[in-house]
Amino acid sequence: MSTTEDAPTPPLEIPPQIQMIQLLTGFEVSQALYVVAKLDIATILRNGPRTIDQLAAETNADVDALGRIIRFLASIGVFRTDGDQIEVTELGMTLADEHPGSVRYGALYFMETHYAPFGDLLHTALTGETAATRYYGQPFFDWISAAPERVEVQNRAFANFTNSQRAGMFEGYRLPDGAVVADIGGADGSMLVQLLADAPDRRGIVFDRPEVIAAAQKTLADHGMADHAHTVGGDFFESVPAADVYVLAYILHDWDDQSCRRILHTIAAAAKPGARVVLVEAVIPPGDAPHPAKGIDLTMLVLVSGRERTAEEYRALLDSAGFVLDRIVPSPTPFSFIEATLR
Repeated sequence: MSTTEDAPTPPLEIPPQIQMIQLLTGFEVSQALYVVAKLDIATILRNGPRTIDQLAAETNADVDALGRIIRFLASIGVFRTDGDQIEVTELGMTLADEHPGSVRYGALYFMETHYAPFGDLLHTALTGETAATRYYGQPFFDWISAAPERVEVQNRAFANFTNSQRAGMFEGYRLPDGAVVADIGGADGSMLVQLLADAPDRRGIVFDRPEVIAAAQKTLADHGMADHAHTVGGDFFESVPAADVYVLAYILHDWDDQSCRRILHTIAAAAKPGARVVLVEAVIPPGDAPHPAKGIDLTMLVLVSGRERTAEEYRALLDSAGFVLDRIVPSPTPFSFIEATLR
């Protein structure tokens, strides 16, 4: 016969005010993770456990301060401790360089370019002015492009996102037919490499700003694609290369509707009727359920003039620029392939 003592203990319910405090102190987690990423601690620990003294010595950090940061992050699963030995967990390994699921440069990018402008979110809420433009004194991507080291961090972060957060999104997906594929705003070329991996008969173009595009040349060469893909530098508000299929991955969400139409009109001027456009974007679903697109949309509000959009908003945007939305193909990730045809 069972007794009340045999009944499992129900999980403790966290009071709403404590839940709110946990949400409000999220900055502690992101800043602590940034320290780990910047000092490259996870990479050091790939080779085995270390003591805090050893880690501090290898990173030129203060022993006490670093130990307290690691103790905090161990409590949320980033590290594991055994006496004075510290080892990195599977979760923490995502901050290690060269790890297949690494997002280390994503951490550096977020914290070195996104974090500070978010302090002006109230100003954006009151005025509508983009917080990053106010904080940096110029548009976000102009500020990034002004410093080669920021461009490098951005390129590496985008490669992290393509290889980890968006891992598996291309499985089972094939681009629309067309001999020449142009990746507009293609950064370091990682996206084009994945899209053309099984299509050696197609020719590819990585198009981006001249100060960004240099990294793509190495990416194409490293993947054996230099013979059928090349890079072109330019401004997609001015002109783009002629192609049969245009890929815009995470581009239109950076811009307001008017700017998006300018980009799409530039493509229309270079392409022939029937050319295809493939947008790779997070589509906001209806309702209040959590979805990464809703968080990304907040980032767009702070950093640039852009936004995430619903399926109907993409349909209307494409139609206003002379394109017909053909279909939206979901992927195993939060991102979808939005295919359209130039009328």
